[in-house]
Amino acid sequence: MDRLIYTAVSGANAALSRQSVLAANLANASTPGFRAELSTYRAVPVRGDGAPTRVYALEATAGYLDTAGSAQRTSRNLDVMAQGNAWFALQGLDGTEAYTRAGSFNISADGLLTSSQGLPMLDDGGAPINVPAGSEINFGVDGVISVSQAGRPPAVAGRLKMVTPTAEQPLQRSADGLFRSRDGEPLAADPTAKLDPGVLESSNVNPIEAMVGMINAARQFEAQMRLIQSAEANDKSATQLLGIQ
Repeated sequence: MDRLIYTAVSGANAALSRQSVLAANLANASTPGFRAELSTYRAVPVRGDGAPTRVYALEATAGYLDTAGSAQRTSRNLDVMAQGNAWFALQGLDGTEAYTRAGSFNISADGLLTSSQGLPMLDDGGAPINVPAGSEINFGVDGVISVSQAGRPPAVAGRLKMVTPTAEQPLQRSADGLFRSRDGEPLAADPTAKLDPGVLESSNVNPIEAMVGMINAARQFEAQMRLIQSAEANDKSATQLLGIQ
């Protein structure tokens, strides 16, 4: 069997993987605070007998597109947008601290400030934030949460924990779509982080760029499949020649 099949399959798998990444990005083009996932590949020469004329396509470390989405003013008191490179801290389903740029919050039935997925938001001490029932909530630019009830003066319910990753402590996307530190340890709260109340950050996915990338990936996959078909035709021809008496 022609070894061309192995190299062609590696290229086809890379194209399929890139297609799935681009499809996920396109599906989240309207998700607030979504960070586009990147996919990069490199060509690695096949070492062995003879000249290294063939290469495998191997996935390289890519991460995510670290640029802010556009600001959309909603004037909703539970919508906020982190300024600069700040991130909001929340508690993942596994109980660990995770981070998100999505600032569309809600109040759960048991009085917890939660993300749009229902996950508890954390204060600067790493604990869930409780909100008194029937109170009006307002966010300060420093993340301080003030609640007010009829006939009572405003009170502070806590402060959103916001972190700012650095080159030494970067964030990476987890399987649940949230971001965590590379070593899994919680990042320290950034007291200088700011937010914009009544504003939501849109996704940073470029739909047109994602569509063009999907078309290119589909063409690359078709090219790899044609190589596999050519290798199959060569095998059939070789078999016929060897079968001649």
